[in-house]
Amino acid sequence: MRLFPSRTIAWYTARMFLVRTAAFLFALVLILQSLDLLGESGRILAAPGNSEADLWHYVTLRTPQIIQLFLPFSVLLATLITLATLNQNSEVVIFKAAGISAHQILAPLFVAALGIAAINFAFNERIATKATATLKAWSGNDYRKGAANAKPLADRWVRGGDDLFRAVSVTGSGAATELGKVTVYDRIDNRLVRIVTAATARPIAGGWRLAPVTIFDVAGGRLTRQPSLDLATEVVPRQFTTAKVEPSFIPLWDLVPQIAEQRAAGKPVDTLIAAAWHKLAGPLSAVLMPLLGAVAAFGLARSGRLFIRAVIGMFLGFGFFVADNFMLAMGNFGTVPPLMAAWAPFLLFLLIGEAVLIRTEE
Repeated sequence: MRLFPSRTIAWYTARMFLVRTAAFLFALVLILQSLDLLGESGRILAAPGNSEADLWHYVTLRTPQIIQLFLPFSVLLATLITLATLNQNSEVVIFKAAGISAHQILAPLFVAALGIAAINFAFNERIATKATATLKAWSGNDYRKGAANAKPLADRWVRGGDDLFRAVSVTGSGAATELGKVTVYDRIDNRLVRIVTAATARPIAGGWRLAPVTIFDVAGGRLTRQPSLDLATEVVPRQFTTAKVEPSFIPLWDLVPQIAEQRAAGKPVDTLIAAAWHKLAGPLSAVLMPLLGAVAAFGLARSGRLFIRAVIGMFLGFGFFVADNFMLAMGNFGTVPPLMAAWAPFLLFLLIGEAVLIRTEE
């Protein structure tokens, strides 16, 4: 009933698994980084003043992204090779003859994969987020040196109740917020009543003060002008001053407060919630790989079906990645709840892997 019946066997299998994971990750990063650099080197060197040093700078920014994306694939491949090797050398038969169950054979791999998941999470949140944000800004500036031109802070379209606001520019915050070149589509029961345009708008109690104002009455077709207008609306300054959040640029502990701020501003946050949960579910997918690849560990190697078992394990692993990306996309579209988008593939393939292992081996 012990988790590790033999410390020697546990360390032996875990060490094989970790060494192969590191080897596959190194090989994937080396190959993919080389191919990516070949595709981007022309753009980087085309920027004035760039040299070979900038190519190496690009490598330091791009490598964390590749590691973040392909570490779970490395764990899957390492699992298949480790278990297939143990099976090929009849070591699994020896383990089972000594009374070690299938789950006990896999337990060291689960613990090692849990450690990889913890390291992956820390790496993603500490290093990959900063590298991704820096690389995005640099590539958006066509790899030119110096800061990119900052875009004015403006959320051009904001909805409050039935009303639609469009502001070309936004300055200040809170009660000192000022909107420039404002257009308000005043609607009642989703029916356009009037269009109000103004040079500036400032918040007041229960709405906004616009000045100078041009009002177009839709029903009467009349155009009137007046110095100012106090417009009652649900739109608040925070809806304009709250910047767009990019989850891949922000660590989880900073993303959670920003989600609360976006929710308080009345903006949709389901996509952000799904991304926040996936920051936990993504690294934990490494723990699933030994279970999904376990089919390659069992069965007689001399039956000639070891290759087929390895292919089945690979199919299960890649099936999880496809389902994970699909559900995350559905969460971004708002088709499924955020919690389901992040965790449903993990739980589904956990049940599938356990069902296959119990049915065939336990």
